[in-house]
Amino acid sequence: MTLPTNIAVAVTSSAAFVALVAASNWLTAEHGLIGGLVTAGTFTAGLVLAARDAVRETAGIWASLACIAAGVAISAVMAGPVLALASGAAFALSELVDTAIYEPLRRRSRTRALAWSNLIGSVVDSLVFLTLAGFPLWPTVAGQVTVKWVMAVGLPLLAVGVARAVFRDRVRPEGA
Repeated sequence: MTLPTNIAVAVTSSAAFVALVAASNWLTAEHGLIGGLVTAGTFTAGLVLAARDAVRETAGIWASLACIAAGVAISAVMAGPVLALASGAAFALSELVDTAIYEPLRRRSRTRALAWSNLIGSVVDSLVFLTLAGFPLWPTVAGQVTVKWVMAVGLPLLAVGVARAVFRDRVRPEGA
């Protein structure tokens, strides 16, 4: 028996979301700041934002918030309660802000909605997380936002562009 595509995407995205939240916090607990500009978990935190978008799109905001709670619970064991709580507060607040921006914009352009909601959401996420976790805000917040946006928006857009370029030639009949 195969699952419908939406359900399969929701389940896969949810599992990735939870695992990436925990990985982000574990990396930050183990390695702290890298070069004084980003926490070690920032690279995976950007991927969390992309997974969050997929979960919200296929399963809704409540599923997204449930994934945050599950990731925080795992993080508390792997990275400690301070990072877990800072992460949970940051992801939850940024999810609400992200959704408030994304939903009205997606009717006009899903790409524009993802770009703007992730930019603003990553600013909120970074400010809340860095403050609650006890990391310096400057220049760290600029590095955090840049890396998260590239990971959440830049890489997926690049992947879609490459896939379209590759498959465009394979889908067109010869002579078309």
